[in-house]
Amino acid sequence: MLANIEHNGKIYTSDFRLPLDISIPVQNGIHNPNAFGIQPPHFEPFRAGNFVGSTALGGSVNCENIFINAHGNGTHTECVGHITKERITINQTLKHFFAIAQLITVAPIDGRIQLNQVESIIKPESEALIFRTLPNDMSKRERNYSGNNPAFLEPELCALLCHIGIKHLLVDLPSVDPEMDEGKLAAHHAYWNYPLSPRWDATITEMVFVDDAIKDGMYLLNLQIASLESDASPSKPVLYALI
Repeated sequence: MLANIEHNGKIYTSDFRLPLDISIPVQNGIHNPNAFGIQPPHFEPFRAGNFVGSTALGGSVNCENIFINAHGNGTHTECVGHITKERITINQTLKHFFAIAQLITVAPIDGRIQLNQVESIIKPESEALIFRTLPNDMSKRERNYSGNNPAFLEPELCALLCHIGIKHLLVDLPSVDPEMDEGKLAAHHAYWNYPLSPRWDATITEMVFVDDAIKDGMYLLNLQIASLESDASPSKPVLYALI
C-alpha cells in the first residue's frame, strides 16, 4: 500500500508493505541486550490455585507474567519524565507516531559521537535522527553493556538537536549519556532543554539495531510504544523507505 505524506509543503511517498523493523525483540532470559546491571527479562506462567497459564504444563491457555525494565532490557523509548522530579509519562507525551527520519552511520571518536562528525550532514527536513554506530554487528542484539563504558553522545550534539527541532532521537547505544557520570545526564538534559524550557513532546529511543542492509538516508519513521504510564516503554520503531 502506497501512502503520501506531506511535510513542510513537500509530498513524500512510502510503501507500507515494506517495513524495516529496527527494534530488538525482548525475550525471556539472558539473550537480550542488557545495561546498567538491570536484571534480565523474566517470563513465567500465571498461576492461581490449580490453574497454570501454560499449555506446555497442562493448562488450557498460555497466560504469562512478564517482568522487564524498559531501560535495561532492549529497545525502548523514553520521554522527559526520565529526568524530571514530577511524574511525566511516555503515554502522555508521545501523541504523534510518524516522522520524517534521517539515518546516519557514524564511528564514535574517543568513545563518543561528536558534534563535528554529524553537524554538517543533518538534513533540514529531518524530524527524527537515527544513529547507527560502527562497528555494527549482530552482537548488539544481546550484548551486555553493563560495566563496559559504551559509547555516548556529546551534550553539545544533543543541544544542537534540540536547537534545530529534532523531535525523536534514536541510537543503537544503551544511553545517550556515559554509563557512569555521577548522575549528571548532561546529554539528556541538553536534548530535552530541561529544566529551562522542557520539550515535552520530544523522545529518545535507545538500543535499536539497524541492519547493514538498511542504507543511510531519509525514511518515514513509525514509532510504536505500549500505552504505559511510565517514563519509558518498550518500543518498536519501524522505518519505511521514501520513494
